[in-house]
Amino acid sequence: MTVRVDADAVPGAGVALVTLDRPERHNAIDLPTARALADIWRSFRQDTSVRAIVLTGTGTRAFCSGFDRTEQVPQPPSPYTVDDPLLTIGPKANDLWKPVIAAVEGIACGGAFYLLGESEFIIASRAATFFDPHTTHGMVSAYESTYLAQLLPYGEAARIALMGAAERVTATRAYETGLVTEVTEPGEAVAAAVRAAEVVAGYPTAGVQGTVRALWGVREAGRARAFGLAPHLIELGNPPSPGPGITRPPYRLR
Repeated sequence: MTVRVDADAVPGAGVALVTLDRPERHNAIDLPTARALADIWRSFRQDTSVRAIVLTGTGTRAFCSGFDRTEQVPQPPSPYTVDDPLLTIGPKANDLWKPVIAAVEGIACGGAFYLLGESEFIIASRAATFFDPHTTHGMVSAYESTYLAQLLPYGEAARIALMGAAERVTATRAYETGLVTEVTEPGEAVAAAVRAAEVVAGYPTAGVQGTVRALWGVREAGRARAFGLAPHLIELGNPPSPGPGITRPPYRLR
């Protein structure tokens, strides 16, 4: 399995731990992982013993490095339909309204924002960094930028999206701009997220889920409009394959 689930991470507390488990690929999401995530979120809808969830990645090198670019995604022949396997990897995309707290160690980039953007809040270790490499590779950042724009002030979201691989946002800067709500010492993000999840899981679940649904409602209208535009921007702006001679520039931390 490429995703591990501990449905009783703290015995009897109602907290589940979901862990992306492809450390050899920096926890990148391939097609089996995308399907597994969707199945996991939908299974939690029926599991009354789970009241809050922590999402993380194996190891300290990466939370998730986005979509695994070695994967080939079959596309339908219709010019009006584009399949993006990451659109269904998040809890909200699967109609799950139990709170999800993300615990980030190492890098979180590109398609990782599909997951971070559908989490209630993010806790990161000091060793965590955030970036979006799309523009560096001549690609449109559409869905990722939508999530970023909902999580950050416009200028911060635009800078991450446009600077590409040339710049990584540190956990400290992410905390200052509101992307991250708590910064821990390296290796301690999961424990901090589990503690927070225990608190939330201890409250009456109907009130918690209703609050999650209300908060998400604030985002939905703008997100739906942006997502409606995204496939057209990607079709217009993305080359059929990465252009020759595109190299990743040296990056600096911010």
